[in-house]
Amino acid sequence: MNVKRVFFNRQSNRLQGFDYSSPGSYFVTIVSYQRLPFFGKIISEKIQLNQIGKIVENYWIDVPLHFNCVSIDAFVIMPNHLHGIININEHQLSKKPSCYDSMNQIAPFNFSEDHHKRPKGTIPNSLGAIIGAFKSATTKQVHRLGLTDHRSLWQRNFYDHIIRDDQDYHRIVEYIQLNPSNWANDQEFVLI
Repeated sequence: MNVKRVFFNRQSNRLQGFDYSSPGSYFVTIVSYQRLPFFGKIISEKIQLNQIGKIVENYWIDVPLHFNCVSIDAFVIMPNHLHGIININEHQLSKKPSCYDSMNQIAPFNFSEDHHKRPKGTIPNSLGAIIGAFKSATTKQVHRLGLTDHRSLWQRNFYDHIIRDDQDYHRIVEYIQLNPSNWANDQEFVLI
């Protein structure tokens, strides 16, 4: 029997030719696996994080501790996604390893040896490497604590927007801050 394999060409939503390891500010949205509300509930227009949501929040806040080139700005964790601003700064010489290596070597992220290999196509110190390490670390911690039976905590990719100027930045910060109060109107994310 002759079986024909079909391969799908997964298209990246990254801006072609842009260096995502270059200094700049990036607005990211990371969505949970199958848009499941893993992280909490919106009650009275405010997010009430559950245990998984608190893990995600703590790891997000700790990203700069593991990446010497990163700072975080405004963010919000919603029931099934995270919006945040990541700033990639000039890569500074320090005692910390490079961004990618740091996430894989410093507690509490305790990766196994096979995670020290760079994923194919992901450039060290890039936005993709930072988000990939964050997603992997949070998923491992949630599984370690037995908080979900789902193999994956996150969707395969993430959305990004390169913040181009102050007006763009202020618009995005306002969007992040108002996100919980707009939850009921957000048809893409509301789960019944």
